[in-house]
Amino acid sequence: QVQLVESGGGLVQPGGSLRLSCAASGSSFRFYAMGWYRQAPGKQRDMVAISTSAGSTNYADSVSGRFTISRDDAKNTVYLQMNSLEPEDTAVYYCYVVDRTYSSNTYWGQGTQVTVSS
Repeated sequence: QVQLVESGGGLVQPGGSLRLSCAASGSSFRFYAMGWYRQAPGKQRDMVAISTSAGSTNYADSVSGRFTISRDDAKNTVYLQMNSLEPEDTAVYYCYVVDRTYSSNTYWGQGTQVTVSS
């Protein structure tokens, strides 16, 4: 019953910044976890950043210190502020939520392309 709407992807030069947004609808309760994964061409889908309803966050080593995840539970929205972007950050970024209102269910966004190139 949850739908995710992503925005903010695009083309940016190395060293630039982007802010991804993912708005979730279909539930009136806060989500257990919200975050972002990414998948580059020829690679598996990897976790980028996760935020839980308990307030914890987790980042991939490759983005730690450059990316910041935040969430607005009133809007059921999660953000990913990406600074100091590198060509290696180029990937399709997928929003991810875990809903445990009744049972544990995982939902994925359709993905938004982030391209870092000069």
